[in-house]
Amino acid sequence: MKPLTDLSRSDASVPSREHSLGLADLPLRVDAWVSALHMDAAPQDGDVLLRLLEIGFLPGEPVRVVARAFPAGDPLAVRVGRTTFALRRREAALVRVSTTAPVGEVAA
Repeated sequence: MKPLTDLSRSDASVPSREHSLGLADLPLRVDAWVSALHMDAAPQDGDVLLRLLEIGFLPGEPVRVVARAFPAGDPLAVRVGRTTFALRRREAALVRVSTTAPVGEVAA
């Protein structure tokens, strides 16, 4: 599975496509949802991708960056669902997120 940004269709052919970015680039305390994992990452990231899936970084899950370490911003404190994890920026970059709620999601 490839992230939404790697689809072969051009942006012009898809009306109002949701904005997808890496979790490492998400601003603090902004509500977002997991859209995909960067499955075509480097081979050495395979174990990291599996761990991210196992701890709950699944498409549609709510996610938020709650803190960044000072001064370099590594690691990040990330809340996925109701649990908070510390992720390295390299690990967080493998998670693609969208600031647009998934279809059927009701804003609280």
